[in-house]
Amino acid sequence: MTSNPNYISNASRTVAVFGANGHTGRFVVAELLRRGFSPIGIGRDVGRLADAGFPELGVECREATIENDEALDRALTGASAVINCAGPFMDTADALTRAALRAGIHYLDVTAEQQSALSTLETHDAAAREARVAVIPAMGFYGGLSDLLVAAAMDSWEDADSIEIRIALDSWLPTKGTRVTGERNTARRLVISDGQLAPVHSPATEKVSNLPAPFGRQSFVEIPFSEVPLIASHVRARELHTFLSDTALRDVRDPSTPSPKAVDQTGRSAQRFAVEVIVAKGDERRRILAQGQDIYAISAPLICEAVERILSGRTSDIGAKAPAAIFDASDFLHALGPHLSIEVSALESNVA
Repeated sequence: MTSNPNYISNASRTVAVFGANGHTGRFVVAELLRRGFSPIGIGRDVGRLADAGFPELGVECREATIENDEALDRALTGASAVINCAGPFMDTADALTRAALRAGIHYLDVTAEQQSALSTLETHDAAAREARVAVIPAMGFYGGLSDLLVAAAMDSWEDADSIEIRIALDSWLPTKGTRVTGERNTARRLVISDGQLAPVHSPATEKVSNLPAPFGRQSFVEIPFSEVPLIASHVRARELHTFLSDTALRDVRDPSTPSPKAVDQTGRSAQRFAVEVIVAKGDERRRILAQGQDIYAISAPLICEAVERILSGRTSDIGAKAPAAIFDASDFLHALGPHLSIEVSALESNVA
């Protein structure tokens, strides 16, 4: 094996993308191409994949559905990893993870759904270890980014008294997939309370925070996403709570809110986001703030960076794990520098 940690063999350069024709899937295919991978676009209708212009980009198009194991197995032939971008993940994650394990390849997805991430971690760890592959759910904006930020903020801490995550969006123009998932996802949301996974409090807790421009003073409501099962799987915390800005919540709940509109050549929307993480232990509090553009677009460099690190041998971890349980969080976030602005600080007192 080569000693160059950035070397990726030809046999490892092929990555399948399930749901390639979806909004996030297109960002992922483009990012894989930018990084020199050979993507395989997988979808229900190979004609729609062709209409998306993938063949002209050198992307092989294959047809498969989660209902047909044989078609899935054929679609994954020759790939070293598969990225699942097709929600609702409560419908797709289990079938595609099992297909990846049959093929002996790595599996990653971008789910924001807590129950999907939790099920993937709990159900497939033993099989992933036996197959000697990594299975990483929620390696996107919701889930993976917060997990990495928490780990970076904690640094050498082995546990925390409290973790708060505040997600601010200046708008949320939801995709069709987001709306379908929201309608289907009726499971009670989970937090960590008194050291255990527990249903979120009702009525939901509210918070106020001052963030840099363009946000300013923001009101938040407690709405946890897939970061909770990720963090809970490898971090000991007495309390873990996630809050979403009122502006984002109003947009996503309004059926008249339009879908994202591209404002640049990469297809990104004008949406801005900020993720503020505050971890506390004893009298010490640490804060890390990440800012960027377009929550769907940022999932592409997040998950593609993970794939690149796995296939280049920069991590040898196997099993079903959270991102920060596999990767060095600070180093991973640093690699996303072109896409994320990161600010780290210590807070003076343990007062919210």
